[in-house]
Amino acid sequence: MSVSTSKEDGVLVIVSDNPPVNALGHGVREGILRGIEAARTDQEVTAVVIACDGRTFHAGADITEFGKPPQDPSLPEVIEAIEALDKPVVAALHGTTLGGGLEVALGAHYRLATPSTKLGLPEVKLGLLPGAGGTQRLPRVVGVEAALGMIVKGDPIPAKKAEAMGLVDEIVPESELRQRAIAFARSKAGSAELPRSGRRTDKITADGSVFDDFRRANARRLRGFEAPEACIEAVKAATELPLEEGLKKERELFMKLMMGEQSAALRYLFFAERAASKIDDVPKDTPLIEVKKVGIIGAGTMGGGIAMNFLSAGLPVTLVERDQAPLDRGVGIIRKNYEATAAKGRMSPEAVEQAMGLLTPSTDMNDLKDCDLIIEAVFELMEIKKEVFSRLDSIAKDGAILATNTSYLDVNEIAASTKRPESVVGLHFFSPANIMRLLEIVRGEKTSDSVLATSMALSKKIRKTAVVAGVCHGFIGNRMLAVRQAEANNLILEGAKPWDVDRVLVEFGLPMGPFQMADLAGLDIGWDPEKTSSSTIREVLCERDRRGQKTGAGFYDYDESRRGAPSAEVEEVVASFAERSGREQRNIGDQEILERLLYPMINEGAKILEEGIAQRASDVDIVWVNGYGWPAYRGGPMFFADQQGAAEVLAGLKRHEARLQDGFTLSELLKRKAEEGGRFTG
Repeated sequence: MSVSTSKEDGVLVIVSDNPPVNALGHGVREGILRGIEAARTDQEVTAVVIACDGRTFHAGADITEFGKPPQDPSLPEVIEAIEALDKPVVAALHGTTLGGGLEVALGAHYRLATPSTKLGLPEVKLGLLPGAGGTQRLPRVVGVEAALGMIVKGDPIPAKKAEAMGLVDEIVPESELRQRAIAFARSKAGSAELPRSGRRTDKITADGSVFDDFRRANARRLRGFEAPEACIEAVKAATELPLEEGLKKERELFMKLMMGEQSAALRYLFFAERAASKIDDVPKDTPLIEVKKVGIIGAGTMGGGIAMNFLSAGLPVTLVERDQAPLDRGVGIIRKNYEATAAKGRMSPEAVEQAMGLLTPSTDMNDLKDCDLIIEAVFELMEIKKEVFSRLDSIAKDGAILATNTSYLDVNEIAASTKRPESVVGLHFFSPANIMRLLEIVRGEKTSDSVLATSMALSKKIRKTAVVAGVCHGFIGNRMLAVRQAEANNLILEGAKPWDVDRVLVEFGLPMGPFQMADLAGLDIGWDPEKTSSSTIREVLCERDRRGQKTGAGFYDYDESRRGAPSAEVEEVVASFAERSGREQRNIGDQEILERLLYPMINEGAKILEEGIAQRASDVDIVWVNGYGWPAYRGGPMFFADQQGAAEVLAGLKRHEARLQDGFTLSELLKRKAEEGGRFTG
């Protein structure tokens, strides 16, 4: 049985045990309701405690039931029965009390929690809203503003904050939770009036402006997502309607979201992220390499950002640079980044010093000899990478993992410059490396299973979302990005304006378009003023000192606040190249721009799957959502392809085939999916 009951001096204790997170599946709901019914009819029972065994209280609904026929009792029925009971009900909270778990707790009359408990309603992150009364009961308990923050953002709060808000009645020691909850329940037995969340009115009044103010304050975060607005509507209903009508409104909004494409995409990504951590052909019992100390070569922006990941995880880092000045500059930037985080209240000054205390700067590569993992973050040239790895071969201890942070280069060729290619792996961090979640783990031809499994385990320790990629130019993300950039360049030569190309992608949901991204990164990446030949638009722009935001001009003209505006000079440069290329100039509609940017990416993603560069289509999507700003509510390029239909993507590519970049070929996998009506994402 996943739910058991026992009586202790008149208190009925209902305990769920449904590992790993006590999800509120059918059996659990049934068991809790059975316990509440027993308490209602048993005259010996004077109070009830709802608790959980294991590492957490209920951490949410059973997500595997989504999309399946509902089974009674529903969670709202269970919660309504808890709240309606005429005997005090105490929820004993520990671990992560999330989603449906918090809604159960809100149905109880009192809530006790341990100091480490986290409480939250994260449904919005799955494109949903709390569907079992959370949007109606939470505002009545904590007030409208606090409820908006918890429901619309979906981030959990600590027990201490929950107590201050009135969500938790008392915080008790971890070891005493169950007994203290029983004693608390017994002390409330016989109470004439029970504090039922749904009947409270003392905190529910709100000026209507609070909702508009909240929307304005969070506009950037909420852009494009449907669920946050539905959450706001539901909370507003709590201020305007009696509980029963508010619950109906909540259910109506919930079902609309559940049936929508955004929630389907976000639920897909939830499972995709978990699948990405599995390496199909590496046994689960593969021995891991113990990593106690990390070495990083290169103290520039990337090297410093990589270092911060390990320092923040409590791992000592030796940071090596050739000369003292760039080393000092790199260390200074690391400290500045940490202090900026502390200034925002996201870490304490003590934590800053603790992280910095784990950092050892050096100008001597020999200081890496005792490191278990060494990552190079030097200039993206094969000759330099091979030289570094050749030197590492004679310095690094036996068994050390040697990793390259290359974005494009052949990891097998780099590994061949050592006598231990089995120890070499690609760890492609994304800039800024201390912030971006994605890590591409690039598996070389001879990379050992232990090195691969250890890299995946380390990614979790440094809080990255990792995806395994095979060796090819650009791996998964940059290989697809290159195809999109080539099409963007073609489009502007045919008559589309750079700002129109960018606008179409921003309206689709990406944070920026290809030309905005180029200006941000710098047009002079890889540009050599000594060898420049005016052969590309980018070269000409660099020659004119239009090298991006840093020089105040690139594809756009920038003001002092780095706000970009269309540039007449760029239009003139593009027109000159278009004339020389003999391309027909024409007006290009937004739909064609979108198709020509996205469909070739999907085609390339299909090739990546054909070649075994990615293990699964969902891995491709995880890369693009976490590394390139693909809107999560669209699920990723391959999920988007499935929504469009492979046949439609193929037809679109054939429509534009004559204009696509030189060397374009259709993926055989895409053609097969189109013929069979199949899906990439299962």
